[in-house]
Amino acid sequence: MIAIPAGTLLIGSAEFYADEGPVHERYVAAFELDAHPVTNEEFAQFVASTGYVTVAERELDPADFEGADPADLVPGSMVFTPTTGPVDLRDWRQWWRWVPGARWSEPTGPGSSFDDRMRHPVVHVSFEDATSYATWAGKRLPTESEWEWAARGGLVGARFAWGDDERPGGRLMVNRWQGSFPYRNAGADGWAGTSPVGTFAPNGYGLFDMTGNTWEWTTDFYTPRHVVAGVVPAVDAGARTSLLGTTPAGDTRRVLKGGSHLCSPDYCLRYRPAARSPQSEDTAMTHIGFRCAR
Repeated sequence: MIAIPAGTLLIGSAEFYADEGPVHERYVAAFELDAHPVTNEEFAQFVASTGYVTVAERELDPADFEGADPADLVPGSMVFTPTTGPVDLRDWRQWWRWVPGARWSEPTGPGSSFDDRMRHPVVHVSFEDATSYATWAGKRLPTESEWEWAARGGLVGARFAWGDDERPGGRLMVNRWQGSFPYRNAGADGWAGTSPVGTFAPNGYGLFDMTGNTWEWTTDFYTPRHVVAGVVPAVDAGARTSLLGTTPAGDTRRVLKGGSHLCSPDYCLRYRPAARSPQSEDTAMTHIGFRCAR
């Protein structure tokens, strides 16, 4: 793990997406963070030691899916599937599909394997899965503030984890989509999909893959804007419950950070420290992983 010093984080950004604001200061105490995302090899050791069964592998309760055909309620996960050509980028359902049997050890569905991806980040992990691993390892998941502070690597307000220039000296710094999303991907330094941890240069704190490769879980509940202590956001009453730091009944979305190998400048410019995305606690996908803090 890497020791991250205490300091005052200038969290967020006013450049891109509304949920990244308002930009404001937050103090972050010193902590430690994994140098890279948890890998398939590490997660396999956890499963072998504990017999843990991930959410994607568990039977579904028909009572939780009113009106659904019970025959369709089988264990599985969401798998990215490239389209055959350009599509309406407002409809994510065109490239995501539910695959029965998809799980961390069979990432694209039954018959697939992670044997050639031992050093790749583990995927298809829900919030519960990530928390369970962290507890087993004697660690925890980071908060959103801790994660962003660490991702910035000592830089204040920089656009990317390494500075403001996306390709310093023409060098690709992150595993992100190369080409036209969601149908043509030339691969990031040869990796179309996840890449082995440590493939790309670390940030100023020596942390790898803080942006790109896989989104990562944090402990914070998602809100449509950052919550600033003592400030009541000027929004309609229907949205205020979430913005004030508690989640509406039934809303269990957590903040994901860092973007992934599916982020493309023409669709998702989220391979930046300030970027954030909501994710339901019980949902696992082929581009979500995690790392631990302590």
